[in-house]
Amino acid sequence: METADVIVIGSGQGGIPFAADFASSGKNVVLFERDALGGSCVNYGCTPSKAFLAAAHAAGRARQAAKLGIHAQVEVDFSAVMERTRSIRSQFNQGAKRRLESAGVRVVYAEAAFTGERIVSGGGLTVQAPIVLINTGTSSTIPDFPGLAGTPYLTNRNFFDLQRIPPRLLVVGGGYIALELGQGMARLGSQTELIVRGDPLRVTRRDRLLAQEESEVSAVLLDAFQRDGIGLHFNVTVEQVAYTNNVFTLTLNTGEVLTGEALLIAIGRKPNTQALNSAMTGVELDAQGFVKIDDQFQTTCAGVYAIGDAAKQPAFTHVAWEDYRRLKAILCDEHRTRNDRVLGYAVYTEPQVGRVGMTLEQAQKQGINAREVTIPMAHIARGIEWGHDLGFYRMVIDTHTNLILGATLVGYETAELVHVFLSLMEAGATWQTLEQSVHIHPTYGEALPSLARLLIGEDMPTCPNM
Repeated sequence: METADVIVIGSGQGGIPFAADFASSGKNVVLFERDALGGSCVNYGCTPSKAFLAAAHAAGRARQAAKLGIHAQVEVDFSAVMERTRSIRSQFNQGAKRRLESAGVRVVYAEAAFTGERIVSGGGLTVQAPIVLINTGTSSTIPDFPGLAGTPYLTNRNFFDLQRIPPRLLVVGGGYIALELGQGMARLGSQTELIVRGDPLRVTRRDRLLAQEESEVSAVLLDAFQRDGIGLHFNVTVEQVAYTNNVFTLTLNTGEVLTGEALLIAIGRKPNTQALNSAMTGVELDAQGFVKIDDQFQTTCAGVYAIGDAAKQPAFTHVAWEDYRRLKAILCDEHRTRNDRVLGYAVYTEPQVGRVGMTLEQAQKQGINAREVTIPMAHIARGIEWGHDLGFYRMVIDTHTNLILGATLVGYETAELVHVFLSLMEAGATWQTLEQSVHIHPTYGEALPSLARLLIGEDMPTCPNM
């Protein structure tokens, strides 16, 4: 058995910088990775999906330019789209490899498991260290639909290996992966049907998109998806899956039968902890298999830490990366906790969804006297001029402290705009700070101070002599 200063299990967006930083400081670091370096984000998440959507949304915008007087004939070279996507993925993957190599991290390409207290084995190597980091991430949850097993269904893991566009695509799921990839394929030319599961007789009812978001968000996306010609099937269950002659057939509980050349399963995520043998080091898992951690990422075994979505942290790359920064600071005796930063996230449909902080309902459930204000995209000059009429901007504030509690932005490139709120909230600014800001005209961001001015009954300045 060998010894090291640090062991990292998994090379996600928290594990790689953690390993590289400690190795660069002279520590002996061993990293185990059973698959491709970079984790979900680089290989089958953020990187390939956004490269894919760059093409899909370009095609969609071109088609929708008719309302501006531009009539385009769009021809999609799907193989070129996917080859570019895979090329970018490969570049990012190689970048991760170079970073670890240059830092002096010893990488073991094997599945790792605990074989004792802070002892990890894999690939013929057994190593012990005082610090062990679990960064194993999550993978697709696969439902037990009758007939599904053994068929060539897609998940986000193998989706980007497609060589030809399926004429018809069936998507099961109503979350951001299902919506992004489903809309993307529709915009590239595949007739897409979206199946949002739910039993009408039980509490698992699902009658809208992105069910965890406000109903108005779902309504906007519903409108957008209908404009893209996507078929939508809410609150149904899949009773049978068949795959014959390269065609999937889904039978729903309503009696409806859907067919398609491809089937994408995107109903949720499960933690990659099954193979860890965590009990051997005293690390406890919850009922769903996520690693139990305290506010400082410490597991139930001293010296063993877990970050990212394997530890049930919000499943976003920027959260995993900030987890690495938090944990590194904690190990250097700085005061950090797992939830000590304002959380923002985005959904890259078109229109985009940018979210930060709390909704009005969430604030009120915490007993906060809160208020929200909203501006429709159809009332924003830039939105009118550019033909982006779908969506809205919404801000939630604490009426007692005037602090900004959260924002929901649905519209063109709102994933960028939401950072205005994120920074203001991180700084502890009030809505008056935003109200007093002078934003450039005509921009989408110009509407943000106008949103704040609704709190004082002022939308646009008026002149008493006019």
